[in-house]
Amino acid sequence: MNTSTLPLRRGASAEETRRRIEDTAEALFRSMGYQKTAVADIARELGMSPANIYRFYASKSAINEAIASRMLTGVEGDIWTIARGRDAASERLRLLLRTLHQRHMALFFSERRLHDMVTAAMNEHWGVVERFIHSIQTAIRHVLMDGLASGEFGGIDAEATAQSIKQATLAFTHPGLIAECMANIKSDAELAQDLEAMLDLILRALRP
Repeated sequence: MNTSTLPLRRGASAEETRRRIEDTAEALFRSMGYQKTAVADIARELGMSPANIYRFYASKSAINEAIASRMLTGVEGDIWTIARGRDAASERLRLLLRTLHQRHMALFFSERRLHDMVTAAMNEHWGVVERFIHSIQTAIRHVLMDGLASGEFGGIDAEATAQSIKQATLAFTHPGLIAECMANIKSDAELAQDLEAMLDLILRALRP
């Protein structure tokens, strides 16, 4: 049984209560969509009053950000594991950007309502998304600096180049742009092929 659908037990700690609120909100976002889910819906599932929800989250927007943070933290962790790996910098950079693309594609196909929330978060510049984007760009810079140190890359400013790479690959890593491509002329296979061609171009440009 999914415990997020059970009423919250009496005497629960603040930490447990926050976790259950987020679990319940995420389940409702997946089934109803984040825009259609009201604080009253979350409270009803937990056997609480909306006023009690607001003791832990100042607004519905704060709950939205908490769920977006949950999702993006997992992606961010995977990206940094790759960035700090021991493979050649070029292979890490390719895998990092490919993984970012694949994670957003998986969200598009399997969790469309959550994909819509992440798209809105990026378009509306939610704070959690701004932090996520900064972290991803920093991970790219980390790989570039390793490549410079090893002689694999040359003649670049790591900070400026990381930003350029982020911009050059937006069509493959921004959920809104992915959705636009999928709605028009691209299949998932075509989009993946285009990404590989872009990565080949980037890596050729990075060589000393």
